[in-house]
Parts: sequence; C-alpha cells; structure tokens
Amino acid sequence: MLFNSYTFLGLVLLTFIFYYAPLFSKHQVKILIIASLVFYAYDQLNLLLLLISSAVINILISYYVIFSRESRKKILAATGVVLNLSILAFFKYSPLIGSSFFAKSDSIGHFLLTIPLPIGISFFTFEGISLLIDSFKEKKLRSNELVPQSLAKHAQRTLLFISFFPHLVAGPILKAHDFLPQIEEKKIAEIDWVFCFKKIVLGYFLKMVVADNLKDFTFWIAYPYFQSRSSIDLIVMLFGYSCQIFADFAGYSLIAIGFAKLFGYSFNENFNFPYISTSFKEFWKRWHISLSSFLMEYLYIPLGGNRKGATRTYINLMITMILGGLWHGGAWSYAIWGGFHGSALSIERFISDKFKIKYNSFINFMKGAGVFCLVTLAWLLFKLPEFSHVIKYFQSISNNFMQKDDAHLIAYILLYSSPVVLYHAVYAMRDTVLAIRIQKADFALYGIMLFLITVNSGSSGSFIYFQF
Repeated sequence: MLFNSYTFLGLVLLTFIFYYAPLFSKHQVKILIIASLVFYAYDQLNLLLLLISSAVINILISYYVIFSRESRKKILAATGVVLNLSILAFFKYSPLIGSSFFAKSDSIGHFLLTIPLPIGISFFTFEGISLLIDSFKEKKLRSNELVPQSLAKHAQRTLLFISFFPHLVAGPILKAHDFLPQIEEKKIAEIDWVFCFKKIVLGYFLKMVVADNLKDFTFWIAYPYFQSRSSIDLIVMLFGYSCQIFADFAGYSLIAIGFAKLFGYSFNENFNFPYISTSFKEFWKRWHISLSSFLMEYLYIPLGGNRKGATRTYINLMITMILGGLWHGGAWSYAIWGGFHGSALSIERFISDKFKIKYNSFINFMKGAGVFCLVTLAWLLFKLPEFSHVIKYFQSISNNFMQKDDAHLIAYILLYSSPVVLYHAVYAMRDTVLAIRIQKADFALYGIMLFLITVNSGSSGSFIYFQF
C-alpha cells in the first residue's frame, strides 16, 4: 500500500478515529497492529506469514534472552541473529546466488531466481536484530522496561515495534531501546499538529512533486536508452537522479515521521541535508541516518571500530560499508557501491590522520562540490544494477558530445531538481537575513507546496527504497 494512495489515507483516517476513541483507549496497541498488518497484507497477503514468523522468532528468543540463565543468553541471542540473517539472505540474495553460481537451466538456479523479495524485509529483520542485541546487552534500559515479564504483553509490544506501518516497508530503521519505552496510552490532546503537518506536507511534496516528476525524465538512464543521449543529457540526468533519490527517500521518511507522531510515536530524523556535506564521513552522518547509526552501533563498533589501530580501522570501514551496500540489494553492484564509500571513508581518514590541513570557506565549498559529484556518480550503481551497463553509461558520456542535446529534458530536470537545491541552500545559509525571512514565511511555503501537490504531482510510483 503506497503512502501516496487514497487507500492509505483512508486506512490512516479510520485507524486514527478508533485509536483515539475513548471507548478503545486501552486497546491502542492492538489497533495499530491490526492496521499495520492490513497495510502490509494489502499488496502481499501471501507474504504476511513471513512478517508474522519473523516477529514470533524475535518475540520468543528476546524474551528467553532476558529471562534465561546467564550461560544461555549469548547462545540464544546469537541463534536469533543467525535466524534473522538467514531469512534475509534466503529471500534477498537467493537470486544473486542463483545467477552467479548456477546456470539458468539448472533446476536449483531456476528455483533461486524465482524467490520473491518481500517488501520491507531488510528493515524488519534489522529491527528484530536490534531487539535481540538490546535484550542481550539490556542496552540503556532495565530489562523489565525492554521486555516485560508477561510474554503476551511482550508479544504485542514487539509485533507493534516490528510492524508499525509508518516505518514498516522503507524505514526509518528503529532500534528497540528507542521505540519500546514509548509504548503507552496516547492522548489526542498531546498531538503536535504543526509538527505533523509540516513533516507530512514536505514529505508528500518531495515525493509527489519532485521525485515523481523527475522519474519520468531520469527514466532514460535505463539501458539501452541512455546510449542515444548526448553527454550533457547524461550528466544532467544523473544530477536529476541524485535529486530524485533524495526527494523520494527523504520524502518517505518525513511522511513516516509525521504519521508516527500523529499516533504519539517519535522517530529520529533520517536525513539532515546530506548534500551540503564536505566529507564522506559527514555525508553518512546526514544520509539515511537510521541505517548508518545501526551499522555503526551493531557492526562497526563490535568489529573493533577505530580502537585497534589504523589498518584494522580501514578494514572495519570496508567491511561495514560493503555489507551496508549489500543490504540495499542482491546484486554485486551494491557491494561495489558500498566498497566505493568504504574506500572514500578510509582515504579521508588516512589523510586527516597524516596531514593537518586548514580549510577556508572556498576550499570547503569545493570539497562539498566534490563529495556531491562523487556521491552522484555512485548513485548510478542503484539505477543500473548491472555493472557492465554502468561502464557503458560512462563510455556514452565520453563519446556522445556530438549528439544533439534535449533542451526539453534538461529544462524539466533542472526545474524539478530546483526544490532540492533550494532546500539545501536555505539550510546552508540558515543564519543569513534572507534565510531567516524565508523561515518566518514558512507557512506560505507550505501552502505553496500543498497547492503544487494538488495541481502538479507526477504520475504515481512506488518509493525507490521499496526494492530494498
């Protein structure tokens, strides 16, 4: 069920009415669980059993991790993590294994290629892992706050944590120690209506006006269509896709944050103006923050982080980013994308450790431009999962300067990319008089966004991160 559909809005309205009705105030968790399961089952009824099975595994194992003898806790937690990763690997990476190691005519290879990819599996399995690890470490919480003694109550809380519909299919990735303490009776009087309104309107604007319009022009990046385009077209389309993927995913995250808050739950910000970053380290503190913080907390630091010398730090960065790349999809191009970012982070760290360089405003601007260009080039691995097609795209950029430019395509990409540029520019100049005046007139801007959502939304499309 797409956020940008009338069916979804109807589900939210109906859930909201029952959720805050005084008659059902003691059943708010159950109401959200029912709504979330309906939301997930709407498009994938046959895979609803997978979501419930994943939840049951994490409910039982996390419960017994807390209430078992110390000698069994580690074994139980490790077993649970392995089960979660096995489920994720089977559904997400079987087609990659089938295409890489088996012939298409082979029965095993054919079977592996036909395994469906359930929407949101990368997100709800990571959240299950968070619950298990937090239960094992009793992280930041007393054990009875994380896992109650009543198994039935724990089952309800965990099922809500994993299935809560605003974040279910494309994040943000939640951590158990952040979400579970929030589960309590909510009051309609406590809703921050202005916060919810701004997040939801901005999210829908980025998705429906920016991303959905851009997708109709960046479509030509697909193979083999790009081969007939001019070099300028190809460069502008790649810039447009960079703006599109930000608007699409940041838009989803903002909508999720807004609707979650409408039901009384706070999600952390998932994007913090990432395209103003002057380093890859800063970029990963601003882009898909829930994933980068998850990888930092549950992978990079347990591997040793930067505590075991420079060489081990670079290895840990590469492992973390390559696995983070593969988290995005079952194709080797995603591993290459992760390796690219891991290499960039390692090179940056090496330079900062070896050389004490003072940067002025101009150099910082050039660094920011360089990071944006490299990040944008790397997004091509998302649009063209076959690495050979990425090579051909760069060859086309090099060879097609004599091709005629498509002025119509260039103009529309620049037009629909401009809100993303302005969004970052206003934040970058947030202390200037102009930016302060713009911020004071924000309700006028939200009115304009609402108007454009009504009259200038692009053709409806699923969110890019649904495929992950």
